[in-house]
Amino acid sequence: MGIWFDETFKSSRFGLKVTRTLFSAQSPFQKVDIFETEELGRVMTLDDAFMTSEGDEFFYHELLTHPAMLTAKAPERVLVIGGGDGGTVREVLRHASVKKCVMIEIDELVVRACMEHLPTIGTAWKDPRLEVRFADGVDYVKHSDEEKYDVVLLDGTDPIGPGEVLFDLEFFRACKRMLKPHGVMALQSETPLLMSEAFFETQVKLRSLFSKVAPYLGPVPLYPSGLWSWTWCSDTQDPFAIDEARAKGIVDSLRWYNLDVHRGAFAQPNYVRRGIADRVGTR
Repeated sequence: MGIWFDETFKSSRFGLKVTRTLFSAQSPFQKVDIFETEELGRVMTLDDAFMTSEGDEFFYHELLTHPAMLTAKAPERVLVIGGGDGGTVREVLRHASVKKCVMIEIDELVVRACMEHLPTIGTAWKDPRLEVRFADGVDYVKHSDEEKYDVVLLDGTDPIGPGEVLFDLEFFRACKRMLKPHGVMALQSETPLLMSEAFFETQVKLRSLFSKVAPYLGPVPLYPSGLWSWTWCSDTQDPFAIDEARAKGIVDSLRWYNLDVHRGAFAQPNYVRRGIADRVGTR
């Protein structure tokens, strides 16, 4: 018969029918569960909130990664903060220009569980260009004296509880510190529907640090409202200046992202335009 798992977010609820539980444990940071579902295959939750699923993860990971990677100048060094399921580094390492990808994930249990139970998402763990570190990403970007990065991708959780620090202005400032002068940063920036204030506040903070900030939208059926946002940031690059030569070798292998999707994702609905304009004083 199966049971149902429901995530309740504010006054909304989304549920999936679970056929069996594969993994359940408490790490020093959070509760980690992975289970089979009828609709979306294997699903991971953290502290009872949906994080990723086999059935829809490609929307999220492809949109977080490729708009930044294909507008940066032949990125060789990439930093990923979070991303314990392995989907973001998988997409980064599709790019032949990448010589080094450093992934910093605070919770080793998440990575180990995903390696075992979500192998279709994390398919690049053995790529020699990847270095996985179990550490505090916030501390790293604030204090590291390592070589800067061409692209920084923030694949963190919602700005609730321990995740609040990942949307703090000083954290964003420290992430920019780790970027090369022509670098590009991209991050997940919540849903502009059910978490509109978090979304708009993030836009304001990023505009105080970067010359060019462009939010973009796409579907993630697993997440609250089904509509999600990411934000592209740089001082020098253009979110529409896609390196089409590099894209040719990548796009055909993807499930969602292509150059038309890229351009269309940056189209802002009127209420998003107005919300940003109201807060930053321009239209």
